[in-house]
Amino acid sequence: MALPPNPNSPAAARNAAQQDVFLREVDDAVRQDQLEGFMSRYGKPLLAVIVIALLAFAGWIYWQHRQTQEREARSEAYVQALDALQSENLDGAKTKLAPIAAAKGSDATSVSARLMLAGIALRQEKKADAIRIYGEVAADAKAPQALRDLATVRQIGANFDAMKPEDVIARLKPMAAPGNPWFGPAAELVGMAYLKQNKQDQAGPLFAAIAKDKGVEDGLRSRARQLAAVLGVDAVDDIVNDQGEPLNQPTAKLIEPAASGN
Repeated sequence: MALPPNPNSPAAARNAAQQDVFLREVDDAVRQDQLEGFMSRYGKPLLAVIVIALLAFAGWIYWQHRQTQEREARSEAYVQALDALQSENLDGAKTKLAPIAAAKGSDATSVSARLMLAGIALRQEKKADAIRIYGEVAADAKAPQALRDLATVRQIGANFDAMKPEDVIARLKPMAAPGNPWFGPAAELVGMAYLKQNKQDQAGPLFAAIAKDKGVEDGLRSRARQLAAVLGVDAVDDIVNDQGEPLNQPTAKLIEPAASGN
């Protein structure tokens, strides 16, 4: 009877090593065949996808770079336009603002440039152009809401004399409320519209509210205080001392008049 092979013998170890090498070679050959089959079937489409992705990424980087350059150029032109306005060079300011205002998009810089062009048009007595630009900004749904409201106030202010008072009130009344960013100028126009309607009882309290609002520009508060006074409405806040007693009331005499002698 033959003895079983000794697994620890040199011959057995050599056979096991040879089998292991053979299995690895077979496994590598199978993988190589699978890779070649995959590349022959999907290699070209996969390469095309990779090339397209790389081109798209490069295009995106280039687009970002161009956008940054354009923003920097617009910012510089905007600053130069402000300098031109300060030096009363209205035509120079218009030259700098026109490309910014004409740029695609409705970001704050572009809209502000359009508003400044409208203001320049008013100063150059081109009211029709100013009203048109203000109207375009007010109707731009993509523009920031605060700037749209400002355009509405300025458009109505420029065209106030030609508008019906009820139209002025209808458009500005939502903004003519304390707390609104444009409360002061909007409420002043609404108050003037009330006066055109002979509604002094509504105009007076509105002017008084403007005068008492510390968030409103001082010149406008002063005008509103005078108008409220003319309409018989007190627009001056009561001033009190540390004890809460009014200081704008006549004070009592501290020394009684001396009694007349006999």
